Amino acid sequence: MPFSDFSRRALLGAGAFGLAMPPLSQASAQTVGGERVLRYGISMNDIPLTSGQPDRGAGAYQFTGYTIYDPLVAWEMDVADRPGKLVPGLALSWEADATDRKKWVFRLRPGVKFHDGSDFDADAVIWNFEKVLNPQAPHFDNRQSAQVRPRLPSVASWRKVDAMTVEVTTRAVDSIFPYQMLWFLISSPAQFERLGRNWDRFASEPSGTGPFRLARLVPRASAELVKHAGYWNPARMAKVDRLILVCAPEAITRSNALLTGQVDLIETPAPDVVARLRQGGNRIVENVTPHVWNYHLSLLEGSPWRDIRLRKAMNLAINRDEVVQLMNGLAKPAYGVVDRTSPWFGNPTFEVKHDPDEARRLVQQAGFSRANPLRTKFLIATGGSGQMLSLPINEYCQQAFREIGVEIEFQAVELEVLYTCWRQGAAGEIARNGITANNVAYVTSDPLYALIRFFHSNQIAPTGVNWSHYRDAEMDRLIDTAMNTFDSTEVDRLMAQVHQKAVDEALLVFVVHDTNPHALGRNVRGYTQAQHWFQDLTTLS
Repeated sequence: MPFSDFSRRALLGAGAFGLAMPPLSQASAQTVGGERVLRYGISMNDIPLTSGQPDRGAGAYQFTGYTIYDPLVAWEMDVADRPGKLVPGLALSWEADATDRKKWVFRLRPGVKFHDGSDFDADAVIWNFEKVLNPQAPHFDNRQSAQVRPRLPSVASWRKVDAMTVEVTTRAVDSIFPYQMLWFLISSPAQFERLGRNWDRFASEPSGTGPFRLARLVPRASAELVKHAGYWNPARMAKVDRLILVCAPEAITRSNALLTGQVDLIETPAPDVVARLRQGGNRIVENVTPHVWNYHLSLLEGSPWRDIRLRKAMNLAINRDEVVQLMNGLAKPAYGVVDRTSPWFGNPTFEVKHDPDEARRLVQQAGFSRANPLRTKFLIATGGSGQMLSLPINEYCQQAFREIGVEIEFQAVELEVLYTCWRQGAAGEIARNGITANNVAYVTSDPLYALIRFFHSNQIAPTGVNWSHYRDAEMDRLIDTAMNTFDSTEVDRLMAQVHQKAVDEALLVFVVHDTNPHALGRNVRGYTQAQHWFQDLTTLS
């Protein structure tokens, strides 16, 4: 039967509209003391880590990543009508050595200074590699390493060639390695020394090369970023003087804060409040976003999901159009890891669709039914950037699974705990308590992030985020061939074969793609919604 408006409201919670926004000290969208100030309500319980490598997932990079810091290789964030591409960041250029494709040479941008006034150079880059990839380094930071090490699976070694050139050697030939460098941000060695070699102090007084500096941090509440007038890139000079990030993890709280003028823009508005937001003069902005909301299923010995009949049944149980309706249109049905328009979608023979009768038949073949249900436990997030409406969508899916004879108990945790489990894998400590699936939504902007890190056997957690412990020789062969290919058209063809194999084997339970919706107050200008989880906050005015 159709998923009614009443049901959507029931899942959102009848009492949700009574939540109060924490008091804010300044009015929104105004000039305060001569400063142009803008407040942004973000869907996180805490401000992401500020010391150089943000925690709390890909969405955090727009907040304390690409604001305070820069990567060597950057992402084009000023276009909305097509996917972005790799562009120079702190590296002017990069290339694989023609005589040894495992060696990548990065030529650095001269004349760049950190916020503390010290110089950016090859020594700084080497120091940053050491801080996250060398546990023996005196300045190694385990917290930052835990965030970025899984994002740099190809890096084997690094060395300084000269004052403005660095060479990185990969573990194997990897034609798509530059995409990994999007996540590697550069912080100041000099500031770390000045603060007594203390990463906690550095997090309060960070120094990067980015367009904003951190002026004030209130854990679990807010962060104030001020324009860095000496930023090296005129095209990304901040348009506001002060950007205040306000933690508002509940969708209805964020939406009410915008309606009452306590913030100027928010991410992921509550679907049922979208009409009221528009009536109040606010603008809803969304875009094609390479991002998928799904379940990763354990394939360890003893897991029920080793049975492909059950994996297919779970995919057939969900009416994705109803999930989109639950999101008030702020989502797209997912028929795989990537959208059907992607060059990597391929031609799967298993059609991901809503077919509850076939789902029940497959469950019965596997020995279960509504009278004798399969019972297991899934780990899910209470919320957070990129997780959309985590609890309502999970509760909808829980009911759909129940209808075919699968009873799911949820263990809901804070987002960073979920990411920790993701990195540990299905055999990790967190998952040992009967958990057979992990619900993480994530970016799918390049072959590594969409496919390779989940389906290659050398990416099995904790080395990478092959959470399921999936192993398949043919899948490895396809991926290895793609990584040894420097022809982008051929890489696309091979990735399409990887994806169709993943769909045909129903390795994940695919639900929806995010459209990364934002609600902008009537006075907010200049926001460009890039087709990525990376967004440029310097354009806000």
